[in-house]
Amino acid sequence: MTELALKCRLDKWLWAARFFKTRSLATTAIETGKVHVDGDRVKPAKEVLIGQIIHIRNRDFEVEVSVLALSNIRKGAPEAALLYSETPASIIKRENAKVTGEGEHALRDRGAGRPTKRQLRDIKKFTGGTYG
Repeated sequence: MTELALKCRLDKWLWAARFFKTRSLATTAIETGKVHVDGDRVKPAKEVLIGQIIHIRNRDFEVEVSVLALSNIRKGAPEAALLYSETPASIIKRENAKVTGEGEHALRDRGAGRPTKRQLRDIKKFTGGTYG
């Protein structure tokens, strides 16, 4: 990477490292407390330094990375992966969550929950009474 920066804002770095599709999404995540730097809540303009640990919690993933390089420019995924390395504890936690299905607690098959309006009408027709 020839375009390495000497200074970099946190929201720009998260965007350049491809954790978020847009800078505004990165800014929103930082402001809502989903991104922590060295265990502390920070602001989007916080300067990122090489060697810092960044904890990112999103709806789809939770990851902890160490900053290896700085960049203000968004490039391809292979080059973005050179900006950080995932911590060993984060890798183990992610693999355990994959095995236990921890992230899938809110997913369910269609029809596995409460009956729909149509199903309620069919139940009423079938039983001849009221339901619920």
